[in-house]
Amino acid sequence: MTSAPLPLSCYIRTLNEERIIGRCIEAARQVAAEVVIVDSGSTDRTVEIAESLGARVFRQPWLGNGGQKRCGEQHCRFDWLLDLDADEVVSPELAGEIRALFAAGEPKLPVHEMCLVTVPPLGTPWYGFWLSYRRKLYDRRVVRMPDHKAWDQLEVPAGISVGRLKGGLLHYSFRDIAHIVQKLNRVSTVRAREGNKKSQAVLALRIVFGLPFYFCKPFILKQLWRAGIYGVALAGVFAFGRWLRDVKMYEDFLVASKGTDADRP
Repeated sequence: MTSAPLPLSCYIRTLNEERIIGRCIEAARQVAAEVVIVDSGSTDRTVEIAESLGARVFRQPWLGNGGQKRCGEQHCRFDWLLDLDADEVVSPELAGEIRALFAAGEPKLPVHEMCLVTVPPLGTPWYGFWLSYRRKLYDRRVVRMPDHKAWDQLEVPAGISVGRLKGGLLHYSFRDIAHIVQKLNRVSTVRAREGNKKSQAVLALRIVFGLPFYFCKPFILKQLWRAGIYGVALAGVFAFGRWLRDVKMYEDFLVASKGTDADRP
């Protein structure tokens, strides 16, 4: 590294992330003076790799998506924070933009979002499509992560402007289709139980009619069609994952109803 690190802490939640965690930490060190790992019980080499690269590791049983990030915030030494998942790698272009923000002192805006670029297991990064923006760089004196079981994204108060960085945050989000299905099954369970509840009638309509709409969003609006047949397959899997949340939430109604009936004399 040719430049001194910034007065910036990066925190990362981990659980069995040996696949990418080394690259994630090394890339974060392009800008961050420290990297904090909040590990919820890894049994692979995640902790070993992180410590070998100089990261500060804290072991914390799972507190929920937002709660675990709150824990990361609390262990950081600096007020300016970079929130990374264990499969996200700061590109050199993004690192340059972040360094430029701090060139004259603290950034003027307290929150900045960056472009999440998916890196598929086959082929090159999808720079032109399937892009998402996430608020990842922020001043914790102004805004904090929500202490929530399911939700873990910054909610910026009214009146606060958000900056946007163009450099890619490379997202190695899945190894293969089976890995995506596994992740979606887990995420849909959490969001069904902890997310905003829909009425039973609305959920019934979504279960019957929702799949085509859930397919169109990633395939057409996010342009997964540009990935060819692989994109068709991915759009179908993502649609199923979104639909599965509705099914699980509807099932919770049925379980609750059955429990109520069982209590009746």
